[in-house]
Amino acid sequence: MAITAERFQEGLTYDEWKAQMTRNQERFLTNESQFELRPDDLAFFKNLPQPVNVLVLAEDWCGDVIDNLPILGRLAAESGKLNPRIFLRDQNLDIMDQYLNKGEFRSIPVFAVFDSQFHELGRFIERPESVSERRGQLRKEYYAQHPELGSPDTPISQMPEETRNQLMAAMSEWRDQNKDADNQEVVRSLRAILASAGS
Repeated sequence: MAITAERFQEGLTYDEWKAQMTRNQERFLTNESQFELRPDDLAFFKNLPQPVNVLVLAEDWCGDVIDNLPILGRLAAESGKLNPRIFLRDQNLDIMDQYLNKGEFRSIPVFAVFDSQFHELGRFIERPESVSERRGQLRKEYYAQHPELGSPDTPISQMPEETRNQLMAAMSEWRDQNKDADNQEVVRSLRAILASAGS
């Protein structure tokens, strides 16, 4: 099912999204205010020949949404060239299932970028691959230092609560330590979509 202009307009604006949040508002707003938008990146988006529409799938419980959506919000506000509309993933599975990560996972956020005629220019799902690779490496190193935790391949949902809490605390620390680098990778990914589309 193609995304139409009419369906796109049904999404929440960025401010409406923030107003309906019930979780992680403080962290979201901190990420939004502390994101450092580089002048050359801002210039790239400001100089787009025409505005683009960005369909977003998100939920406020998701760490990658809380990390990455504020970047899009700032880029939209400061460039005047990005028009985001945000859909709650769990209430819009018909859209979500068009943007499955690796063809099977309902990963969020999804940023699907469209021109004014709603031709898709590209998509960004969850987080940049470079960020996933770095986090995977940090996780392997952490498990090597803490063999009592078991296998790094055990899904978080299947871990004992104490182990899960320990790993989640470490992951939160890694996010904080690599925040600026991760943010720049998100911006680079969005720039790449628009550059490859010839916008």
